Amino acid sequence: FLFQLKSQVPGSAEELRCLQVINQQQEGSSLEEVISNQSCLKLANTIKAYVATVTENVIRRTAVKEARRSYFNTSEGQVPPKMAGKPSAHLTLRPQSLAQDGNSKRFGNLSQSCRHAIARWEDSTIHSHLQNITYRDGRLRVNQAGKYYVYSQIYFRYPSDGASARVSVPQLVQCINWKTSYSQPILLLKGVGTKCWAPEADYGLHALYQGGLFELKAGDELFVSVSSLAIDYNDAAASYFGAFRLDL
Repeated sequence: FLFQLKSQVPGSAEELRCLQVINQQQEGSSLEEVISNQSCLKLANTIKAYVATVTENVIRRTAVKEARRSYFNTSEGQVPPKMAGKPSAHLTLRPQSLAQDGNSKRFGNLSQSCRHAIARWEDSTIHSHLQNITYRDGRLRVNQAGKYYVYSQIYFRYPSDGASARVSVPQLVQCINWKTSYSQPILLLKGVGTKCWAPEADYGLHALYQGGLFELKAGDELFVSVSSLAIDYNDAAASYFGAFRLDL
């Protein structure tokens, strides 16, 4: 390499002579002639710096390749799931079971005005997501302690279509409940709406939204209950339930 470099690199006759001396060095021989000559020493330092730069670039490219290999699943050509970030969840409503009175018992003793626990939410659609919070059977379970903003909106369609579904109490109630290590849930938030519709109207629409900031512990659970299951289930943007942690 140095012999070829000698004939290609322009420079003084002294530098070319240094290249020839370095090229003819035997393994283990003394480098006194190279070290004692300033031109040779300068040339040797230049070559050393060049080799160091090339080595650094090779190491950097190798590190980048290893990082990409660890991120991408090369055997399946898929990207692994995102690392868990700040806890957050946004769920959208699914149609509920009509046999709700029996199902609500597993949520604990609920207020009579808010006795229907909502047990079915969507958690993996274009309108919903879960991140470092667990969802199961209508409940959000907190995995990391902290201050959480908890919110919900329910879009009531009330009274329901059909004369048999009409009732005399037009009060709509929405509750967000907090389940801790205690046996019974604690009422966190309660929203109430009272509407009067014209007698000839088939139904009326009314949205109740509420939200608040609460200190939660790992293992705490949240769920929503309502006064009536006469809800509009066809609009994922209208009825939802969620929480996210704030770093305060």
